[in-house]
Amino acid sequence: MKFSKKDLVFSLITGFITGFIIWRIFEFIGVPRFQEISYAWLLVFVPVLWILGVNLGYFLGKWLTFFNQFGKFAAIGFTNAAVDFGVLNLLIFYSGIASGAFFSLFKAVSFVVAAIHSYFWNKYWVFEAGQVPVSREEFTKFFIVTLAALLVNVGVATFVVNIIGPSFGLSEKAWANVGAVVGSAVALIISFIGFR
Repeated sequence: MKFSKKDLVFSLITGFITGFIIWRIFEFIGVPRFQEISYAWLLVFVPVLWILGVNLGYFLGKWLTFFNQFGKFAAIGFTNAAVDFGVLNLLIFYSGIASGAFFSLFKAVSFVVAAIHSYFWNKYWVFEAGQVPVSREEFTKFFIVTLAALLVNVGVATFVVNIIGPSFGLSEKAWANVGAVVGSAVALIISFIGFR
């Protein structure tokens, strides 16, 4: 397989979405700027990184075919994580709540939104099954894998946020993002194995 025009367009779109969300989250949680330079540069950097990542997947796919899909899957995984974190941070921003039972609820809502986003990108780009009608078996598999990933993601994030609690001098809303990152990283492994 080789990098196609579709790969280029989808890498640019998902990279831009990811870059935009990360930029806005960094502003929200107060990540210090280097030399007062805005994080808007992520709008260019992340799409380029996605293009390189998908190409790296195809390059490694010459030896292990699994990498042909994994490069795209990783790009979509990070984009979905950005959607997840974006929704989570919007809920934290509007409610002012970054821990406790509401954090777990917010994390579940943000995960579901990201899972729906994930379903379409994975179906139409990563696994290229867009022309195939959704069967009952496919939907059941998607539901089970997503439910398992939801439980792991929310459980791990809740543990980090509510049990471990803010560390390293981070604010509560910054620590909520640390929990979201850890939960998503663990759930990514479960998702790939399940959807593969």
